Amino acid sequence: MLDHSAEQKIATIQNLRVEFQTKDGTVAGVKDVSFDVAAGETVAIVGESGSGKSVSSLALMRLIEFGGGTIASGKLLFDRRNGGQIDLAGTDQDLMRTIRGNEIGMIFQEPMTALNPVFTVGRQLTEGLKLHKGMPTKDAEARAIELLRQVRIPEPERRISQYPHELSGGMRQRVVIAMALACEPRLLIADEPTTALDVTIQAEILALMDRLKRETGTAVMFITHDMAVVAQMADRVVVMFRGEKVEEGPAEQIFESPQHEYTKALLAAVPKLGEMKGKLYPEPMKLFGVEDQKIEPIMGTDKPLLEVKNLVTRFPVKGGFFRSTVAQVHATEDVSFTINQGQTLSLVGESGCGKSTAGRSILRLVEPQSGQITLDGKDIMSLNSGDLRKARRDMQMIFQDPFASLNPQMQLSDQVAEPMKNFGVASGSEMQDRIAMLFDRVELPRSFMRRYPHELSGGQRQRIAIARALALNPKLIIADEAVSALDVSVQAQVLNLMMELQSELGLSFLFISHDMAVVERVSHNVGVMYLGRIVELGPRASIFEDPKHPYTQALIKAVPIADPRQRKSEKELNFKPIPSPIHPLEYAPAPSEYEEVAPGHFVLTTDSGY
Repeated sequence: MLDHSAEQKIATIQNLRVEFQTKDGTVAGVKDVSFDVAAGETVAIVGESGSGKSVSSLALMRLIEFGGGTIASGKLLFDRRNGGQIDLAGTDQDLMRTIRGNEIGMIFQEPMTALNPVFTVGRQLTEGLKLHKGMPTKDAEARAIELLRQVRIPEPERRISQYPHELSGGMRQRVVIAMALACEPRLLIADEPTTALDVTIQAEILALMDRLKRETGTAVMFITHDMAVVAQMADRVVVMFRGEKVEEGPAEQIFESPQHEYTKALLAAVPKLGEMKGKLYPEPMKLFGVEDQKIEPIMGTDKPLLEVKNLVTRFPVKGGFFRSTVAQVHATEDVSFTINQGQTLSLVGESGCGKSTAGRSILRLVEPQSGQITLDGKDIMSLNSGDLRKARRDMQMIFQDPFASLNPQMQLSDQVAEPMKNFGVASGSEMQDRIAMLFDRVELPRSFMRRYPHELSGGQRQRIAIARALALNPKLIIADEAVSALDVSVQAQVLNLMMELQSELGLSFLFISHDMAVVERVSHNVGVMYLGRIVELGPRASIFEDPKHPYTQALIKAVPIADPRQRKSEKELNFKPIPSPIHPLEYAPAPSEYEEVAPGHFVLTTDSGY
């Protein structure tokens, strides 16, 4: 632990108050917050959406004015590289321009909006170097290639002339990190830098930031709501709630003996890998401060509901003068699995492994090339469009982004009623009763029925999406990353809700996710996907406690655990770069062959490329 009296403080926030003008008058985004960050130290600021953690960092960068906020009072002291200490709260924007990017670097949450789509990666990386360091173009380009190599981007010489849309999410996020580090800032502010990333890429980026901090002595302010990431990265933790700091202390102290009620609730809501050891069936999480909560294991049945055999889905790659198909993306390759009634099968893997495509293929939202899909005895692949529409009453989908899947111009009661109107299931007062019952089911007040999606928080919108999926009494729900965008405590409530509905209504879930701790909590069975194939499939306990395939082992090793005493070291993370799933038209992949290593536990023996 660092000793602060001896350490040089890079940034000190004293009694900061930030206000926003709204139609209802003045709202304080941050009230009287103080903390400091020392050289070579990582301070994590945690809390849920709306707790004011991003507002404090934007105030320090003086970007808050561009977002409609004003710094009402307080000091933002920053120790400049060679100009002594200044108070950023009173600095003019011209001087701030020199400090921003040069002495304070910022990594934003959404890499697609942080990068400019019309400039190449190289141009965006060299811009700051030319502006702040006055480097000639040739030197700046050499430094840019060096930076890309530092953040482990393969073939940096080629990437430098590419545009942001040509890179994957993880690659773009690495470019954003390289840009923030380009001028070797004294303070690096990372605002949720890994939320949208896969476990493996997240583990690499955290290790990378930690290494760069050790090598350059940069101070890091790390903003996140992921407690496992905090345990992995932080020296000190500042917990924020509704614009105020409620607790601060060394990472180990916060995790092992939290003092404030809110910190306790936050830690109780974090699913930890390994919590389900020795339990045969999934069960809801015990939430802090919730009285008389039913915690019963969900057994399900042995009766198969959905059977998928040899599913192949490929997408054409167009090219040439006549836009003809020149190659194919092998999105899912020879995938087979079964889901029993009242049980959950989770598909896990990194982005681009084909898990979402598999889910969409089952509903025939994308058309598979070949394979068999049987739902409750019905052959889904042979149905014409009219019969397929009828069959979709039994299978519904919950998407990752509830805002995009809801209609912004419709009241919530109409959105929940829409599937019932489409299928003529209920009408009049019966319909109204059913809508009210669905609102009760997902624990939303009935007064919300007349609201619109923008008036709800992310977790509430996701509940509406669940209510709409339940409207037709389906047998199967495909949940595609349904909780990945939610805060910890909201995520725990939504997961518990889904599990309670499963035990009451006998629902089956196909749960698509990259969050291994969540998967361990909800699944009966788990399929691990890599490059379009299932490389390992079996009961949850055997996949998590006895993984056989090297990819599954690497994936489980990469998951950060919410315990600062179990930090991952960089040498534990040995991922191979993922090969391209695009193959020429004449390419004929080998069929998937499996070895049964234990009852119901299958491991791929065909070469999967890992």
